Amino acid sequence: MKRFCPAFFCAVLLVSLCGCVTEHEHDVVLTGNILVDGPMMVSNGPPNDRVLWEYRTAAAAIRQGDDQLAKQSLDDAITRLGGIYGPDKSARKARSYFHSERVKNFIGEPYERVMAYYYRGILYWRDGEPDNARACFRSGEIEDSSSEGEQYTADYVILDYLDGLATTKLGDDGSDAFARSLREAHLAKPPPYDPNANVLFFLEFGPGPVKYATGEYKEELRFLIRQSRVRSARINVEGQTVTIGPWDDLGFQATTRGGRIMDHVLKDKAVFKTGTDIAGKVGMIAGTETALAGLQSHNQTAGEVGLGLLAAGIVTEIVSASVTPHADTRTWDNLPRYLTFTALSLPPGQHTATVEFLNEVGEPLPNLTKTVTINVPAGKQDKVVFVSDRSATPLTI
Repeated sequence: MKRFCPAFFCAVLLVSLCGCVTEHEHDVVLTGNILVDGPMMVSNGPPNDRVLWEYRTAAAAIRQGDDQLAKQSLDDAITRLGGIYGPDKSARKARSYFHSERVKNFIGEPYERVMAYYYRGILYWRDGEPDNARACFRSGEIEDSSSEGEQYTADYVILDYLDGLATTKLGDDGSDAFARSLREAHLAKPPPYDPNANVLFFLEFGPGPVKYATGEYKEELRFLIRQSRVRSARINVEGQTVTIGPWDDLGFQATTRGGRIMDHVLKDKAVFKTGTDIAGKVGMIAGTETALAGLQSHNQTAGEVGLGLLAAGIVTEIVSASVTPHADTRTWDNLPRYLTFTALSLPPGQHTATVEFLNEVGEPLPNLTKTVTINVPAGKQDKVVFVSDRSATPLTI
């Protein structure tokens, strides 16, 4: 019995030390202003959260008319997305049983990655580069149609529509992309392309989805779809009034994307943890009973066998405790819920547009109306107007 005890305690100590994982949190005081907190966290926050803060910063910046900051944030984030299917060390670390999902470099769920390309495409078009904008919209379609080696059907109406519109503007045939957008449309049917429309309105509204975890070990990734007071938007400019409803719903995209079962993302880890936990408890109970029986009968062999089972049970419990199947609930939390688009024809010069955000009965919501001064250039370059229900007002574009 005495010969066994040192080996038993050494084994327990060794596995305990090997199984322990410590995740250090960065102590950073946030101000609540994303345009302050975002750049600070990109520079000083946890490296694995860098892309998350770049996403958040970009969304806030484009709403405030700070295109340079938005482009800088998105360009770096999109460059880092290249590691999603490559040899990302942090992703390999997170895939092991003994590391939390939070240690991996955040790149977001497919709907979040799509939005990075969508925003970048808008900014490219605003800079007079519809070809690069189209490339971004197509990249977004790819993000929505593939995940970790699996292939699904992309179903963003706005991405296909803009793909075809850019193609049409560039003098080619965008009819295939337009046809796809019509097939995917469930909320509203997009209109035929007007090659002469030179002012493009990209609109968004409502609060986007947020993530949370359920399950015994918080291993099931789920989404909270928040209700939107805004159901549509109305544009008034130069005697033209256009009311448009949503084309795409990010709540729908987050929860129904084909193939990926969102509430069982970390199922394997959870099963492993449950199995080792049960095995550990069984081993500890059996070992204790056997060891006690050996002591009472003065049977040294039975006692050693019992201690061996007890040791194995404790070791297994330590392994179970080290498994961290928690789902990654980090969220690009300032996304909108709804996306929509319209294009108008305006003569060159300065124009003032108002954008009203409407409730379910078509009434303007107080304090959400935006005023936008639009300087339409002469020539063929389109004027791109981006307005969110969270945009600054007034804006000059």
